[in-house]
Amino acid sequence: MAGSTTMIIRIRPDVKEKLDRIAADSQRSKSFLAGEAVAAYVERELEIIEGIKRGMADAEAGRVIRHEQAVAEMREVVEDAKRRKPPRG
Repeated sequence: MAGSTTMIIRIRPDVKEKLDRIAADSQRSKSFLAGEAVAAYVERELEIIEGIKRGMADAEAGRVIRHEQAVAEMREVVEDAKRRKPPRG
């Protein structure tokens, strides 16, 4: 792993056991898997936080719509998706 750093974490014993199983089954090191998991978590959380910040900035700037309009638009998207979905069978 190029440009990596070391970090010590504490995890529950059951999580360690599961990580051990994944490492054995995937033939990857526990360190690699833990690093990948932390990276994925960090990226996801940053996306959420940035989305919240954008939403707050939009609200402060008055770029909002009424709740009823938002719900109506979401229902329209869902109904459109249902119409496009091929029937099961």
